[in-house]
Amino acid sequence: MANQSSHTDLLSIVVPFYNEEEMIGRFFREVCSVMETVPNSRFEIVCVNDGSRDATLPLLLKQAAHDSRIKVIDLSRNFGKEAALTAGLDHSTGDAVIPFDADLQDPPGAIPDLVSKWREGYDVVLAMRAERTTDSYAKRNSASMFYRVHNAISELPIPENAGDFRLMSRSTVDALKQLPETRRFMKGLFAWVGGKTAAIEYVRQPRAAGASKFSGWKLWNFALEGVTSFSTLPLRVWTYIGGATALLAILYTAYLIVRTVVHGIDVPGYASIITAILFLGGMQLIGIGVIGEYVGRMYVESKRRPVYIVRNFYKGGETPEAISIDEKYQSK
Repeated sequence: MANQSSHTDLLSIVVPFYNEEEMIGRFFREVCSVMETVPNSRFEIVCVNDGSRDATLPLLLKQAAHDSRIKVIDLSRNFGKEAALTAGLDHSTGDAVIPFDADLQDPPGAIPDLVSKWREGYDVVLAMRAERTTDSYAKRNSASMFYRVHNAISELPIPENAGDFRLMSRSTVDALKQLPETRRFMKGLFAWVGGKTAAIEYVRQPRAAGASKFSGWKLWNFALEGVTSFSTLPLRVWTYIGGATALLAILYTAYLIVRTVVHGIDVPGYASIITAILFLGGMQLIGIGVIGEYVGRMYVESKRRPVYIVRNFYKGGETPEAISIDEKYQSK
């Protein structure tokens, strides 16, 4: 249950960073100024460097060296946002945890509203986008289509217009840490854990600096990951497609028999045969591809590889030298 007492709450802000050197100074100025206004609370900012190739890590260490509230987790390579977010959640210690993006499109000013709602007794407080005018037309429509398709075929609906930005109680985060998936679709995992849920609305801002790290191809694969993680309908539907195709073949065979009896035998062309072969061949390849997606997921999960590997962990307020975890690395 959410914390409802009057003692000072520890709030954890979990932030994946990947090539965000342009954002770091502004990020900490804005987030820290907001967090310092939240009553009856103290905070930590858990920064996860997800294999950045620019000056993100040195700049994070510079911030951490002067602020004991900042932790920096340096992953051994780029594992992707879902893995980086998992690393941050694993290393958070707060009574409530707030996943947050470094680009400041989700405004820090909404955090006090999340905390206030949590203190009313909710386990999860969603931050719902009131509008998506900062996204391109293609991104808005593709996102809307994804939510409609996912929620239509999945037994576990995902709230539309709710991203990773939310507040979760410690009990909710501890439940998330028990889930063993290697391939992680965090929005689905958040929904799967459940809990008493409330929502607030906010207006998403334009990106303050830099460029999005998600291309159209990455977004497509991310959507495919979401569908295959929480629904088996794409597999089941091929049973119905196969049954319908077999029924059409039986009906067409009956038609050919009747036509032959009535009109006699003619010499057919090859166009219809080639069309049927190509059509059925294409359908079979699509079905094999869908099966392959699920088999691939089972193959990856069966290896039980860690979601991420931590190269170094840096405590805030100390010299920017690596404090090793378990002799230079820790895996989960």
